[in-house]
Amino acid sequence: MAADYSIRLARLSDKDALTDLSMRSKQSNGYDDAFMAQCADELRVLDDWITGNDFWLAETADGQIVGCIRLSSEGDGVGELETCFVDPAWKGRGVGKSLFEQLAGKARAIGLTTVGVDSDPYAEPFYARMGFRTIGRTPSGSIAGRTLPRMELTMDGGKATVPETKMETGSQ
Repeated sequence: MAADYSIRLARLSDKDALTDLSMRSKQSNGYDDAFMAQCADELRVLDDWITGNDFWLAETADGQIVGCIRLSSEGDGVGELETCFVDPAWKGRGVGKSLFEQLAGKARAIGLTTVGVDSDPYAEPFYARMGFRTIGRTPSGSIAGRTLPRMELTMDGGKATVPETKMETGSQ
C-alpha cells in the first residue's frame, strides 16, 4: 500500500498538535478521563524533546499529524524510544512501522547497540513485532503503584531489522 503520509522531523510549532495526538492515541486504548488526567503531564510534549532528541512525525499532505516517534541517546551505545503514538484512525495502516524504521535507521547511523522502551501494556505487542523483547517491569512515571513492561531491542552489530510482518491493529 502506498503511504498517504510523509515523515519529517518535528518542529517547535508542532508541539501542541503532538501533545494532542499523544493524548488521543493513549486514550484510544480504553483509558478513562481520570487516568488520562494523571498522565497529562507525562504526555505533554516539551520543547527540549523536539530540540534535544530525534523526534519524527508522520504527516498527511494536508498537514494532519498522524503519528510520532522520539529517540534519545546519551552517546553510550544505548538509546531510548521515548515517545511513539499513532492517531487512532491511522492505526493498522503502517504508520507505526514506518516511524520505527526511521528510528532504527538513526539508531544504526549513530552506532547504538541497544534501544529500550517503557511500554504501555497495549503497545507491548507492537514493540514485540518490531523486535523488542520484554525484560522486566518499570514503575509508571504518572501513576503510583502501576508498572509498565520494560522492553529492549538489541541491535545486531548496530543493525536492527524490522520483521516483515503485516501490521494488523497495532497499538502504539
